[in-house]
Amino acid sequence: MLQFLDRKLSTSSSNSQPLPEFTGSGGGIGVFKPPIRGPVHPNRPVGLEIRPHPLRETQVGRFLRNVVCVSDGDGSQLWAGSECGLRVWDLKNDIYGGIVEGEEDGTVRFRESAQVAAAALCVVGDGGNRLVWSGHKDGRIMCWKMLDFSNGRGNGDSGNEFQELLSWQAHRGPVLSMVVSSYGDLWCGSEGGAIKIWPWEAIEKSLALTTGERHMASLSVERSYIDLRTQNSIYSNIFTSDVKYMLSDHSVAKMWTAGYQSFALWDARTRELLKVFNIDGQIENLSLDALAEDEMRMKYVSSNSKEKTQNSFNFFQRSRNVILGAADAVRRAAVKGAFGDDSRRVEALVATSDGMIWIGCSNGSLLQWDGNGTRLQDIQHHSFAVQSLCTVGARIWVGYTSGTVQVLDLNGDLLGQWVAHNSPVIDLAVGAGYVFTLANHGGIRGWSITSPGPLDNMFRAELAGKEFLYTRLENLKILAGTWNVGQERAAPDSFISWLGSAAADVDIIVVGLQEVEMGAGFLAVSAAKETMGLEGSSAGQWWLDMIAKTLDEGSTFSSVGSRQLAGLLISVWVRNNIQAHVGDVDVAAVPCGFGRAIGNKGAVGLRMRVYGRVMCFVNCHFAAHLEAVNRRNADFDHVYRTMIFSRPSNNLNVVAAGVSSAVQMLRTNTMGINTVEGTPEISEADMVVFLGDFNYRLDGISYDEARDFVSQRCFDWLREKDQLRAEMEAGHVFQGMREAVIKFPPTYKFERNQPGLAGYDSGEKKRVPAWCDRILYRDSRSTSASTCSLDCPVAASVLQYEACMDVTDSDHKPVRCILNVEVARVDETVRRQEFGEIIKSNDKIKRLLKELTKVPEAFVSTNNIILQNQDTSILRISNKSKKDRALYEIVCEGLSTIEDGQATDHRPRGSFGFPMWLEVSPAAGIIEADQIAEISIRADEYQTLEEFVDGVPQNFWCEDSRDKEVVLLVKVQGRCTVDPKFHRIRVRYSITGKLTPMIRKDDSTPTPVQSNMLHRSDFHQLSGSCDFVDHLINLDSP
Repeated sequence: MLQFLDRKLSTSSSNSQPLPEFTGSGGGIGVFKPPIRGPVHPNRPVGLEIRPHPLRETQVGRFLRNVVCVSDGDGSQLWAGSECGLRVWDLKNDIYGGIVEGEEDGTVRFRESAQVAAAALCVVGDGGNRLVWSGHKDGRIMCWKMLDFSNGRGNGDSGNEFQELLSWQAHRGPVLSMVVSSYGDLWCGSEGGAIKIWPWEAIEKSLALTTGERHMASLSVERSYIDLRTQNSIYSNIFTSDVKYMLSDHSVAKMWTAGYQSFALWDARTRELLKVFNIDGQIENLSLDALAEDEMRMKYVSSNSKEKTQNSFNFFQRSRNVILGAADAVRRAAVKGAFGDDSRRVEALVATSDGMIWIGCSNGSLLQWDGNGTRLQDIQHHSFAVQSLCTVGARIWVGYTSGTVQVLDLNGDLLGQWVAHNSPVIDLAVGAGYVFTLANHGGIRGWSITSPGPLDNMFRAELAGKEFLYTRLENLKILAGTWNVGQERAAPDSFISWLGSAAADVDIIVVGLQEVEMGAGFLAVSAAKETMGLEGSSAGQWWLDMIAKTLDEGSTFSSVGSRQLAGLLISVWVRNNIQAHVGDVDVAAVPCGFGRAIGNKGAVGLRMRVYGRVMCFVNCHFAAHLEAVNRRNADFDHVYRTMIFSRPSNNLNVVAAGVSSAVQMLRTNTMGINTVEGTPEISEADMVVFLGDFNYRLDGISYDEARDFVSQRCFDWLREKDQLRAEMEAGHVFQGMREAVIKFPPTYKFERNQPGLAGYDSGEKKRVPAWCDRILYRDSRSTSASTCSLDCPVAASVLQYEACMDVTDSDHKPVRCILNVEVARVDETVRRQEFGEIIKSNDKIKRLLKELTKVPEAFVSTNNIILQNQDTSILRISNKSKKDRALYEIVCEGLSTIEDGQATDHRPRGSFGFPMWLEVSPAAGIIEADQIAEISIRADEYQTLEEFVDGVPQNFWCEDSRDKEVVLLVKVQGRCTVDPKFHRIRVRYSITGKLTPMIRKDDSTPTPVQSNMLHRSDFHQLSGSCDFVDHLINLDSP
């Protein structure tokens, strides 16, 4: 707060007085209205900034591609896979307080693994065994131990260091998808339909080896895979697309694997192929190759927009794929004139608590399927491509390429939506009471699982009231210079006079040049290069080199970017001491000459983020001649409404591996400025500076009159004749923009190398002097009295506005303007701490949060089950609530064999998976208010212990005939529950027929139990998590 007030006082007492300004009419409405800003966004819930939007330039080779929340019972951890390794955040201890200094200022404290060889394309968590699996672009799978944050917070603590347990080559191509099945097996997919399974038994065996045997462990697990392509000839013949997505349907123990427009459905226990179908729900004829053709077509259409690595297809297969795709593209183009069906690519899958499967498509539609692969309905709430899906309680969260997040109920009805990021939402994860959204730029935000809901307005009001605590003000000086150089090359002294003499006290320098090079031949070549994505010329490079030399590039200033369109050139330079706060540089070009196609007239722009605020600089050259006022107005309007920014061609980073095809194909600005459809990108900037040769002239005055007024320095009268001022006053052009009052002579037209005012054009045409070269701006202020704050984050004023009349290299004089700019930014660390304090201390919010996240009262019918000879028992869960649904999930907490009548050392399988001999159906579902759910618990004859080596089954007849016991964990939660309630059930499977009583500590005289008989405790009320821990401590396994 003191810093905020001190900065306000120092600003108000500054010696540099701003110049008087003229403001154009028509601002503040429509597309000329500054974007709405504030301490909290008025149209969305309050988001928790885990990782504020990082500058793109700092993320090259380090972009985050996926996130997953993993909980081991001690607290949730947020893991993220990047292009160079993995990161992990401690959500239990650091979510409101942990900070990172330096490069990622404002980010919650994280730990980062050592650099890995290839990008992590998918990450899967296994809280039961405290493991995290990552699949990589080079085809490797890596197994990591979850970090232990319970003992100390120092970086040197061994529990806080990444521990790689296993690493092996899974595929020759990239690991595109990965999931742990309901039975604990690790499934992963790659290119060309490749699916491999690593049984939990093989993984467990390798993990049990000592550190010294680690190399043997990796080799052992690498060779223990099951190859579904070789095991299932039908699948290998019809499914040849990349396996981009995998999903475990825990409710009915099935596995979904998906390509672009087709699916395969598998039995998770037997690993049998159940069904192959396309996106329309049509079951494929296994004797036809139609599905393969469809998938190859999709690969062909997408090949120009995605990064591919070499795969295992041979030459003839690849040739066939291309031919099929090309032939089909020609056929469809002839019939339909477009690739309409290709917009229905699969982009995301999720299984909901009611047993349904939802699929998001690149055309924005959402498809609902049942667990058997029957398509039920499709809905659409947004026109942009779906990028990510997740489910929490009875809600579905959807992330789109537009940055929008939607929340739906289980029927698909829209509950709420908001813009979560200004970039595509490429992944979602649930943990610690939040849904975390990962944006394509690498930022991560957390949203309360209760949103949208009554808490949102309360959080907004509370946090807005603390604005002064987390507001920080920064001061910048920007030097903007424009010069029509008339195809000449300037002397070094001209650069010093124009830029060098004014650069000492500024932080950012923007240079706009016009007519760097002209001529019909050059313009034609330039237009041809633009169509190929090329730009620049030797003349343009000369100017850049001279500017760099003038500004002492490297030691004082650094170039952040440039863009050339024919004779137009813009470049921006920043002082080295603020370079860490400047980035996300995008450029644009809009031709306005010869049918809006040639760059002899037009504009080039550069946009960048400075202290988190978007600044846009546009260098223009509009139509010439006195009478062409309307054409100049139209040129501005065309530039303002159509300028679209993208990455500089000399800084075009390859799209990060693992990004959805929809993100790559989306025509999006890479800063991610998400404009409402039809809203110009320029209008979304917090500050816009237009500079250039606008070519507006003086009306109603002769050459001699103008010369006389100039010589007498009667600029007030001349300004009344200025076309630009008149058009701005009428609201026809540069609506709402500001310009300092001109107090320098007209800058056009001069004889070259003629000093002083005597140099005005004295030739045959005697062109009337005019202020053609101008610099205008628009900041965040709605009125001139507005001050810098989070509601008005950029407030500027003009300190200098002058022409360099001593420069004679061109028929135009260079013009420069120094802007004093105040920038208000959010201290995300303080804001996050204040948000946490609100949650902890506001009693009203705590009461409402408790009410929204409560768990309905529920009972189970037994504590103990004994099975024998393929028995089936029924477990009943009763929802005693009269109005709320209860959501349940059953997992296997641990498995043990019976030795001498005792079951000891219950060990979980992967992700709390069931043993192969046990079927629990449905293992997840919804219980309506005052209803009972019946769950079948069945023992199956599955006693063969198969081992696989290089995909081939070994010791096929080895049978495990020992009695077994599992501990089932029933988790019950409400629609928005943070902490579910638990109940523990022991299931004993007697193969030998020797039934052993299940003894508890309070049983004084154990009695025999007959087969299929439920050992009941009547209805046992579910306990909370604390009671559950105490129950585990006191429970004695027999």
